Amino acid sequence: MKPQCYFVTGTDTGVGKTQVASALLLSAQAHGLRGLGLKPVAAGCAHADGRLVNEDALLLQRCSSLSADYAAINPVALEPAIAPHLAAAQAGIVLRAAELADHVRAQAASGAEALLVEGAGGWLVPLNETETMADLAVALGYPVILVVGMRLGCINHALLTAAAITAAGLQLAGWVANGVTPEMEALAENVRALEQRLPALRLGTVPFLAGGCTPERLNTWLDATSLFGAR
Repeated sequence: MKPQCYFVTGTDTGVGKTQVASALLLSAQAHGLRGLGLKPVAAGCAHADGRLVNEDALLLQRCSSLSADYAAINPVALEPAIAPHLAAAQAGIVLRAAELADHVRAQAASGAEALLVEGAGGWLVPLNETETMADLAVALGYPVILVVGMRLGCINHALLTAAAITAAGLQLAGWVANGVTPEMEALAENVRALEQRLPALRLGTVPFLAGGCTPERLNTWLDATSLFGAR
């Protein structure tokens, strides 16, 4: 049976894509699926045990129920915490959507029943001089999950991102309203406005979780039945 594959993007960097993707991996496991999370490109990596590793990729590895080497989860680890195309240029490499997509497809054939591929930054973050993260998503063709960082301006950012996803010919499979600030004025009204305008099911509204937003805590606010409930 083909794995259930999704591409996870966000309205910006720092909106909780990794936490949501990791929580959804826990949901996949709860639905009896062997899940695997991938982060093909990660900038902002640190040296550990003789290699560069990224905290987000390590979290995806921890929450994956299918065992995989770190290099399989994060094949391109870049040290500077800057835009991926700039970090890659500093490292003397060129990121290419087709090569990243080939890696993802190879992992999809490794026995995963649920595959979550997390992008870097937002939808149009550059990979090189001509390609963006959207080109990777299009090359894969997976339905997209949008993480909306709930703060002032989120409606505009979410609708622009959703429009770009649709224009690229991809399906918006669902979205998550993720609390990224302690207090947001008119939070419920903003969520309602997004529900009225986004062409996909809201998978959950996650409040700002003071004291740490772990995948386990975040997962209690999500309903991934529409993603993993039918096989």
